[in-house]
Amino acid sequence: MNTPHDRPAVTELRLSAFKSHRGATFALDPLTLLGGPSGSGKSSVLEALASLGRLACGAELEEAFGAVRGGAVACVPQSARPDAQGRRGFRIGCTVTGPVGPVRLDIAVQTEPALRIVGERLTGGGETLLTTALRDPSRSTVQAAWHTAGVVPVTRAPLPDDRLATALLPLRVSGRTDGQRLVLAAAEQVVVALRGIFPVAPRPELMRGPVPLGDGRLRTACDNLPAVLARTEGECATRHAALVNAVREVCSGPVEGLTTLPAVLPGDGRGPPVEAVIAAVDRGPLGTVPVDRLGDGELRFLALALVLLTGPGVLDVDTSTELLPAGQVLTVLGDGLDLGLDRRQTRELLRLAVLAGARGHIRLVGTVQDVSCAEGMGGIRVTGLGADHEDAVDQSG
Repeated sequence: MNTPHDRPAVTELRLSAFKSHRGATFALDPLTLLGGPSGSGKSSVLEALASLGRLACGAELEEAFGAVRGGAVACVPQSARPDAQGRRGFRIGCTVTGPVGPVRLDIAVQTEPALRIVGERLTGGGETLLTTALRDPSRSTVQAAWHTAGVVPVTRAPLPDDRLATALLPLRVSGRTDGQRLVLAAAEQVVVALRGIFPVAPRPELMRGPVPLGDGRLRTACDNLPAVLARTEGECATRHAALVNAVREVCSGPVEGLTTLPAVLPGDGRGPPVEAVIAAVDRGPLGTVPVDRLGDGELRFLALALVLLTGPGVLDVDTSTELLPAGQVLTVLGDGLDLGLDRRQTRELLRLAVLAGARGHIRLVGTVQDVSCAEGMGGIRVTGLGADHEDAVDQSG
């Protein structure tokens, strides 16, 4: 049986030079909240984590950081000045804890004059396991060197400068020596944890209408929530009951259950109508009503609660196919976690997150406007961000 310690998880994020952050380190617990005034860099922390996740999934550099507001160029600290060759960039890293112990990944990205990874370092087990360096700016490769500990202590080879070298190691390392096996184990630990990152940003206006039946992996915007509810209602009675109980605690009016109602979507002109479903609330004596009667805050709560009560088989994440879900941890990123929620709804959501973190399969990193929402609750790390510093306050109890 896998224990939480056996499951690779991101336990630290380092923003050496990223947007408004310089030399910043963030410890990440099973539930970590980031608070602070607008412009203090809360969202930037989540953007960095999400970008690392996309790199671990094999995305090219432009795609991985293209989703950041302003693109890769906006990741460069505003105070950074080009060097004599006109080069500017940013540096980020993380620590993943798992069976190998803590493994550190750090990357340096150049955005000008060309976008490329100019340096990457993977360390763990007391060894430097991988380094890359840009040797010839005229070529789209970096020189990589990884730990071998055999007849040849280090193996060198060129790797692409637009992809995460750590994610490519399983294709290049044979695993014949103890050193190579350590490299492979450490790389797998990092990649598995980063691929389990799931940014969630519910959009209530997209959750009210019908969606095709069978679209059962929840997407970032939660726009296909009705189809996912139809799936979870039939597949896991225990988790579905927990979701109903949570919604009952915070929604106005009676809530006897959550279900779906059949609907039909018109075809594209070449095919027949499409079978669909609409999410609905069982109001008991008041009947079953579609969720379009719920407020935006109630819909956001429903979507976020569903995320915390589910797992890798339901969320649309590109997790490792070589590990069973029981051996994986999902790291959910919630920017504006309390947006549109009242205090009671936010605290119920945090309660669910604490329970999910204790089970070891779901971790949550979220930003909130008011960190007082966590007052008196154990199992939460609250990190307050100011204009010029990061001040971590541990409320883990």
